[in-house]
Amino acid sequence: MEQDFRALLLNDSGVSTLAGTRVNWGAHPQGQPLPAVVLHVIGGNDEPTLEAPDGLTQGRVQVDCYADTIGGAVGLGRAVRAALSGHRGGDFQGIFHAATRTGREGGGDADRPFYVQLDFMTHYQE
Repeated sequence: MEQDFRALLLNDSGVSTLAGTRVNWGAHPQGQPLPAVVLHVIGGNDEPTLEAPDGLTQGRVQVDCYADTIGGAVGLGRAVRAALSGHRGGDFQGIFHAATRTGREGGGDADRPFYVQLDFMTHYQE
């Protein structure tokens, strides 16, 4: 799921125009420029049936959109949401936007990046 989820963002022209290839799982490499996207799996579980597991996994992915300005973070967040929300294809049975948060890393220090965090519920065929 992780490779396919990242590929959806890398292959989207709106996201790649803003973040290029700076879409990574877990952390943004120190010293690399912004804007950037950082992905985190928040949780996941198999969706059982009465007969047997059906190979479908439901999970939550947090997508952090970082930029030097709040406008940059919001713009990248909008591009990510447009790329993912409602997506269905490949092994994804559906990706659905669930929540959005905004803020600034480090409690508002002037040199810290702004972020928009988006949560997506995913339904993925393993």
